Amino acid sequence: MVTDRDICCSVVADGLDPRNTSIEKYISADLVTCRDDDNLDKCEQAMQEHQIRRIPVVDDEGRCIGIVSQADLALKDKPEKVSRTVAEISKPGPERPTIAA
Repeated sequence: MVTDRDICCSVVADGLDPRNTSIEKYISADLVTCRDDDNLDKCEQAMQEHQIRRIPVVDDEGRCIGIVSQADLALKDKPEKVSRTVAEISKPGPERPTIAA
């Protein structure tokens, strides 16, 4: 998976031209996902724990059937809960691979 944030924070920040840069090096292979039968709380906890802004939703066969984003949470959750999630996701931490930012 690769996101617009991956492109901005990696490719463009490195001074590379996205039109001429192979995306292979910027793809996240070890994705954190939620299942289609998980509830929103479990999805939000995974986003907080792994500090990711988007999380793919997969079916029983591991196929992506959707994506939940911070914006989706903002539309469904109480403002206090969304605020906590954004704070957790945005905490500075050690360098880590890009995961569905």
